[in-house]
Amino acid sequence: MKKKELKVQAEIYSRVAGYFRPVNQWNRGKQEEFSQRLEYSIDTVINELNYSYDEYKRAV
Repeated sequence: MKKKELKVQAEIYSRVAGYFRPVNQWNRGKQEEFSQRLEYSIDTVINELNYSYDEYKRAV
């Protein structure tokens, strides 16, 4: 038996000029720009910096 999936549309907010606003109320150009933004994880960045620092220490 296949599980039924419940899909609920979520409203996405972004900070614009100091306040939060739903992305679905933006014009098409702004929505496209929003979809092309990159997300960064702090943990990933820190781990990459530690790796680079360890490589540097071995080289010196």
